[in-house]
Amino acid sequence: MCRPERGRTVTRLAMLASTAGVGLADAAGAMPKAEQLEADGAVIGEIVLDRANIFDLDDPRENNWLYRWANRLHIVTAERTIEKQLLFRPGDTYSKRLLDESARILRGRRYLYTADIEPVRYEDGTVDVVVRTQDVWSLFPELSLSRSGGENTTEIGLEEENLFGRGQQIRYSHTNTVDRTSDTFDFIDPHLGRSWVSLNLSASDNSDGFSHLVSAVRPFHALDARWSAGLTLYDDDRRTRLYELGDEVAEFRHRREYLRSFYGWSRGLRGNWARRWSLGFVYDNNVFSEAREPEFPAAIPADRKLAYPYIGLEFIEDRFTTSLNRDQIGRTEDFRLGKRLAFSLGWADERFGADRSALVYQASAGRSYGSFDKTALILSAKLEGRIESGQTVNSLSSLSARLYHRQSEKRLFFVSVSGAYGHDLDLDNPLELGGDSGLRGYPLRYQSGDARALLTVEQRYFTDWYPFRLFRVGGAIFFDAGRTWGDNPVGGESAGWLKDAGLGLRLSPTRGKSTKVLHLDIAFPLDGDDSIDDVQLLLEAKRSF
Repeated sequence: MCRPERGRTVTRLAMLASTAGVGLADAAGAMPKAEQLEADGAVIGEIVLDRANIFDLDDPRENNWLYRWANRLHIVTAERTIEKQLLFRPGDTYSKRLLDESARILRGRRYLYTADIEPVRYEDGTVDVVVRTQDVWSLFPELSLSRSGGENTTEIGLEEENLFGRGQQIRYSHTNTVDRTSDTFDFIDPHLGRSWVSLNLSASDNSDGFSHLVSAVRPFHALDARWSAGLTLYDDDRRTRLYELGDEVAEFRHRREYLRSFYGWSRGLRGNWARRWSLGFVYDNNVFSEAREPEFPAAIPADRKLAYPYIGLEFIEDRFTTSLNRDQIGRTEDFRLGKRLAFSLGWADERFGADRSALVYQASAGRSYGSFDKTALILSAKLEGRIESGQTVNSLSSLSARLYHRQSEKRLFFVSVSGAYGHDLDLDNPLELGGDSGLRGYPLRYQSGDARALLTVEQRYFTDWYPFRLFRVGGAIFFDAGRTWGDNPVGGESAGWLKDAGLGLRLSPTRGKSTKVLHLDIAFPLDGDDSIDDVQLLLEAKRSF
């Protein structure tokens, strides 16, 4: 690999395209298609890292004193950080699949706005490859106010998402929500050393308790990965409140100690499928009691201690695509088109430290239909729960469907339908619906029950407006409808179907926190009781449009 200087790598790229006005591929003749390169057994030669800074100073619109200052202060992602995420090396046989998968991995990093990988020169059986990335501003003083479901959340802190260009995240925040005030410290290293081990450390000092997390996991980082392993330790103490029509009506204290260790193995990608096995052990101890200095009546769940070994199996199909203007604005998005199936079974027993005997099960499935060039449908399903003494307990089945219909380059019709059905749910695991969970015209946690349905219809608009070269701008007109059924943990009756309509502004930052989309919504509730405001204002940062 080449060793470029800090900033944008241009020297070697210019050498590859030494003929003035000639494209990179044309510098040595027309670039063969990927199928031909693979059929010829082409070998990867040089890998050129084209690491762009935040702003392109060759563009007059971005060449000003403020953006030059930002570029000088920012440390561009180190070449070793990019290199260790690539699934190919010089001397490997050329594979378009590995280039595409490496680009997907890089695009999943929050400190990069975009990433693309392509062959640029082919000669004498050797193909040179360029890896293009663009950084975002990674050091953020956080001062934010968000509002959903009629409640405000404030946050003050400091976050660095790409420490010294190494891809590490370090963060301190002071957060005030409807539930608690928290001081939190996080450290995440997605590639410990030069490995695929992700280290996650988190500690929170909360007004109602604490939360500590230590996790070291080597995932199946690629479709052809052969093994994974991990250990997670989590200790949490908090006050939990139950809601009725958006108001707190009951509460309890919840102390949870959780441990999970596992090992997974696979034969890698065979044809278009990868099959992955896993063995692990889970210890999950939940102790409930009356809240300290209670403000509401106590509704205390029964203690629950589960300790069980488990076996899991996953099937994943190698079918992916990219698209623009679906859940993001003007940014390359990756979607899985292929099927995915996964399930696991565990047996809890007193011999392992549990307080009961139980079969613990999980299963999930997903696939897509159609084409993102026009109309695409994404389906997913999940089932989880326990079987105790022959009875199903805390069983939750959920289904979701997302439809994307492209009307033009700037317009998209989107429909989301989701439903969930629970049976004998644990008291600390209610199904809730409100302004914080998709029903934008209503207070948070407005309805509770053991079944839930939600419909969202959006007409999305994507504009070319690019204020100060910092934000992509979009908008939406939306309609939501939802309800819950069944047992409410605090005994209230279902309010039936609730509907709202509204419109919203979307701002997608291109220079920082690249996976976030800022939502400013005005929602009008069409049902509900007289206590609900006629207009709901929501300000949130979400992962999608």
